Amino acid sequence: MSVVPCSDPAPGDAAGCAAVETVLVPRRRDIGGMEVGRVLPSAQGQMIGPFIFFDRMGPVRFGPHQAEDVLPHPHIGLATVTYLLDGTMTHRDSLGTAQVITPGAVNLMTAGRGIVHSERHDARVKSAGGTLSGVQIWLALPEAREDGPPDFVHAAADALPRVEDGGLSARVILGTAFGARSPVPVASPAVYVDACLAAGATLPLDAEHEERALFILDGEVEVDGTAFAEGRMLVIRNGLSTQARARTTARVLLLGGAALDGPRYIWWNFVSSRLERIAHAREAWRQGRFDLIPTDRDTFIPAPDDGPGRPRAQRPRGV
Repeated sequence: MSVVPCSDPAPGDAAGCAAVETVLVPRRRDIGGMEVGRVLPSAQGQMIGPFIFFDRMGPVRFGPHQAEDVLPHPHIGLATVTYLLDGTMTHRDSLGTAQVITPGAVNLMTAGRGIVHSERHDARVKSAGGTLSGVQIWLALPEAREDGPPDFVHAAADALPRVEDGGLSARVILGTAFGARSPVPVASPAVYVDACLAAGATLPLDAEHEERALFILDGEVEVDGTAFAEGRMLVIRNGLSTQARARTTARVLLLGGAALDGPRYIWWNFVSSRLERIAHAREAWRQGRFDLIPTDRDTFIPAPDDGPGRPRAQRPRGV
């Protein structure tokens, strides 16, 4: 993970924007024939509000017989949010859910005390090829809800509120923004917005939410006179109101929310405020004690061999 600290702004320095605390640059890796850019967790161990994991998936074009499925695997202590920009996948989980994920729709799966899920391509994409582009995030759950019951919520693209203002067109994926509220329930105060900007248009970055970051999907944006290219996550200073202006046609994701109630440990697909809870989940998966997916039981991803040991603690900013 590349991290550019911005604690000492200097005029003309690309890392010296007074409104931006840190610039995070994704670490690229190949997963299942698809390039993924991992932005969170960062080398500094920061969460942005409840956001503890952020993967930019693709964009990728699969050739025939190149698309690989995400096999069944477990989660605890978090909620996953899958948001596609292009392509489709089918989500299945141990609650019995089977849901096709389409661009602009939201899949929010709350793991709580434990859930197993898979995401698979359809037979046409596997045989003939296709495209995929999107973002996978995890929201760490408040401590009181870490061991709650698992749940799944799907919201179609047309169920999400849209905000139009001149050259700004925004969809509120989670939480509240610009006077609109997403119908998707969240466990703690959060914001997640997909915004398209015409060249010259602005996106308000007010202080409604305690912690905020802006990820640039496409194009180039300017904050306080400093330009930033696509693929960067700009961590906005707490309590500061500013705006992002599109230098070109741009698409950005605004994310954040209230700081979580303490540090979280993260190991493999497990997040918890307690190390012993992660160790318990590891053994439960290895011993086959998780509920399985009714229609997807024959394959799975094994747990890594190294065990949780001392999983890295991810601390909210300022804690």
